[in-house]
Amino acid sequence: MKLKLDENLGVSCAKLLREAGHDVALVSEEGLSGVEDEILISACKSEKRVLVTLDLDFGNPLLFKPSLYEGIVVIRLPSHPTLLDFTKAIKILIAGLKKEKIRGELWIVHHGRIRIFQEE
Repeated sequence: MKLKLDENLGVSCAKLLREAGHDVALVSEEGLSGVEDEILISACKSEKRVLVTLDLDFGNPLLFKPSLYEGIVVIRLPSHPTLLDFTKAIKILIAGLKKEKIRGELWIVHHGRIRIFQEE
């Protein structure tokens, strides 16, 4: 799976995803840190990458209609997350990507599970 990790997810998250066989691009390595949400999601669309982020704005299907993109993953963590919190969330995402296709969907990784929102 081709993924783009937002600036709020680091190298350790990318490492776990790469070890699981995913093609991972980091916003921080591409000079896209701090860009507007629309620019970031457009880059994902043109590169056919799923966006993985902590930014809750991407969890609003009225702002970012999932069916227009390869997929959007919003990871929700505690207010003061530890490295273990990040690791657990990424491992849940990896397991989900093995079982389900994300294309055109919004996934929320939260409390040890994935909630999948599909447009009707």
